[in-house]
Amino acid sequence: MAFEGLSEKITSAFKKLKNRGRLSEADVKSAMREIKLALLEADVNFKVVKQFTKTVTERATGAEILESLSPAQQVIKIVNEELTKLMGGSNQKINISPNPPTVIMMVGLQGAGKTTNGAKLAGLLKKQQQRRPLLVACDVYRPAAIEQLKVVGEKLDIPVFEMGQGDPVEIAKAGVDYAKKNAYDLVLLDTAGRLHIDEALMDELKNIKATVKPAEIMLVVDAMTGQDAVNVASAFDEALGIDGILMAKMDGDARGGAALSTKAVTGKPIKFIGTGEKLGDIEPFHPDRMASRILGMGDMLTLIEKAQENYDAKKAAELEKKVRANRLTLTDFADQLGQFEDPEKMQSMLKMIPGMDASALAGAQVDTKAVGHTKAIIQSMTPKERDNPSIINFSRKKRIAAGCGLKIEDVNRLLKQFEMMQKMTRQFNNMSKKGRKKGGMGFPGLGNLGKRGGFRFPF
Repeated sequence: MAFEGLSEKITSAFKKLKNRGRLSEADVKSAMREIKLALLEADVNFKVVKQFTKTVTERATGAEILESLSPAQQVIKIVNEELTKLMGGSNQKINISPNPPTVIMMVGLQGAGKTTNGAKLAGLLKKQQQRRPLLVACDVYRPAAIEQLKVVGEKLDIPVFEMGQGDPVEIAKAGVDYAKKNAYDLVLLDTAGRLHIDEALMDELKNIKATVKPAEIMLVVDAMTGQDAVNVASAFDEALGIDGILMAKMDGDARGGAALSTKAVTGKPIKFIGTGEKLGDIEPFHPDRMASRILGMGDMLTLIEKAQENYDAKKAAELEKKVRANRLTLTDFADQLGQFEDPEKMQSMLKMIPGMDASALAGAQVDTKAVGHTKAIIQSMTPKERDNPSIINFSRKKRIAAGCGLKIEDVNRLLKQFEMMQKMTRQFNNMSKKGRKKGGMGFPGLGNLGKRGGFRFPF
């Protein structure tokens, strides 16, 4: 993930400050030298680094900081504030047209991920804002560009308007007219890219802009190109005028220099970031939250939002009732195991927890094979067996094992784990009841039941 290297180096510099009871000006300047080198190694623009370290040093060497009871914390607070300011201060939303549809013109160089990320953005706005998006295929030059847009549109259940290899300006106009007639309130124009910025590209984009008058011109840049991404943003803004930036492939750039430099150099905010290859891997860019991640403080707000995306209130309420009544079944067990099926997503979410050491998680893996085996065993059972595992005798175990292609020992192991989990649930329910009687906090919702026997059951 972005900023991993930078985060480690900055955290290391702050550890030295925390070990000192009082800070001198020399201590602060020494730490800032380390941070300056870390920022330059992260490919942050030199002028940006120079101004940033100058501002932080001036604020951090003030008398009120050096004489405070917790000067190290104050310095961290200053760095956090200045990093946030550097990246734009606050989340910048898309310009919404007062008269639908809102037209978003996606622009960028070829290879930046414009087509895929444009579709990702449409999917995100559809999900979060209940928009009715329409994708318009205006890239008539790149082989298979239209087909690619159709494929991602189908996966996201978003229609695609196309007119084949025609005039991109006419296609854009016709697409917007089609959206108006069919009550689509959001139009994303997938325009053509080039391997480099040229006059022909800009003239075409200017003509599309003049014809459809988009509410938002969104530039897609590749975070992995570092300062080249910043240069591309500057060139597009100068020639066309952009409103915001979608920084793609943030998951593949461990340095993060482009994200830290773009706003300061171009004056244009990063509004969204691409965080993976899957169509759901996109999120709004929050400078304050990103600053917290860089400083190892976690990002609880984004963690909560990601959890809520997959949160089913009705199912959660039903599960809680079952837990409290100690009526969990193996079907419930299998449903919960589904949370482990995407180890990458789970690991990225763990990194957002404050105090979680990202380096310690490196290489940590979920045994997806074991999870798959467990689900296979449960699926080989009859509904009656899942609801009441106590009826599963040796002959039933033999049949279940044969049905899923595993051994009887595997079935026994699962039943033992389930029995332990039920026992643990009873214990926690009893503790919860006692806590309520005593006026204690109890265990509302039964949070995470923790580890027993090397097994974790997530609620």
